[in-house]
Amino acid sequence: DRVPDHGCFLRLSFIFMPRRKIREYAAKHLLQKHIRDLDLRFRNVQVSPSTDLLKLKDDHLWLAHERLVVKPDMLFGKRGKNNLVLLDGTLPSAISFIQERMHQEVAIGNTLGEVTHFIIEPYVPHKEEYYLSIICKRDENTISFSPCGGMEVEENWDRVRHLGIGVDTNIDDLDVSPLLVGVSHEHVPVLSTFIRACYRVFVELDIHLLEMNPFTLDQSGQPFPLDMRCELDDCASFLHVEDWKVNGHDVEFPYPFGSKLHPEERLIHELDEKTGASLKLTILNPKGRIWAMVAGGGASVIYADTVADLGYGHELGNYGEYSGDPTQDDTFKYACTLLGLATREADHAKPRALLVGGGIANFTDVAATFNGIIRALKVYAGALQEANMKIFVRRGGPNYQSGLKNMRDACRDLEVPVAVYGPETSMTGIVQEAIAWIEKAPSTCA
Repeated sequence: DRVPDHGCFLRLSFIFMPRRKIREYAAKHLLQKHIRDLDLRFRNVQVSPSTDLLKLKDDHLWLAHERLVVKPDMLFGKRGKNNLVLLDGTLPSAISFIQERMHQEVAIGNTLGEVTHFIIEPYVPHKEEYYLSIICKRDENTISFSPCGGMEVEENWDRVRHLGIGVDTNIDDLDVSPLLVGVSHEHVPVLSTFIRACYRVFVELDIHLLEMNPFTLDQSGQPFPLDMRCELDDCASFLHVEDWKVNGHDVEFPYPFGSKLHPEERLIHELDEKTGASLKLTILNPKGRIWAMVAGGGASVIYADTVADLGYGHELGNYGEYSGDPTQDDTFKYACTLLGLATREADHAKPRALLVGGGIANFTDVAATFNGIIRALKVYAGALQEANMKIFVRRGGPNYQSGLKNMRDACRDLEVPVAVYGPETSMTGIVQEAIAWIEKAPSTCA
């Protein structure tokens, strides 16, 4: 709670969590593409800032002949309660609705963000509104269903029925009828089939969360999700290169609503997508005086927590990590990006600190990655001196002795103050030294 609010934690959840949200448009596309036993025919159009609204009817002829629903597709819910849904509209009214709201800033709870994407769908007259969710938990998957879906589902949460399913259990071996208490008898067969079919897609595509609130039955009696959200398990992305494609393109993982990325964050994200290693960067405080170049996701959490626990979270400039044995070139690019941020707008009278920390690596070549960091230090040596920055190093693992020696020698030659430690020193010991450094009077920093 001592870290300033720069919208950073929205970005942290996006960058570091394997649960990755996708747009409603993509979720419905994947469900229709992979579902079996039912002939679902969803028609929808995604509208982005690059969409030519005047050509919509030429590219999608049905838009001119159907009543329409339009809503933002921006990873936030409660769109109806926030007056952000057009119901039973025509194509001209849909275009006007989008034009009036495109790039408009809206407040969803405490988050303010710009609306840039919409989804257009046919308007489906209906009476019933059902709720369905499937979520992956530690020991099982859970299906939840209610005959009272829609805007008031939370007020009627006592109507929601739950069914736990072991991860190795075949859905066809289970009776799902207990979920359907309160459903009209004639609708039970199609809803049972739909729930089973959705669960198969959930398992086969490594989905973490699949939720429809609500879904209904269209005029042909087929299920139709009126509102849908989906989170994919990013750890399984290598298994689903083709499965997750939407209209022939890789599925998009949008940034959370209200999140505005710095160019440096976007650069590292793009670099991360091109490498087999892991490279992450989130800027917390651009004017912070403690910066971290940490090896390993777990270590990055420990260092950030320690800085905050010692009362200096407000001085923490970034959160990030490099791991998975990145190449020297990738480490060089990552380090250059971070050093550029850490030395920007520096005041020599206010010393800064850089934590080059990590645990004891299992397979990452410490010397090789440190060589990439040393190359970056040479590029930014003057800036480091101007920023009155001292580097605090703690690392262990393959070739760590030579890596530490190279780091110590390079900083000496560059006239950049450094303190170097190996695995004989606790991981977080350098944090206290870094805090002591930035608190020193300028004349004593040497």
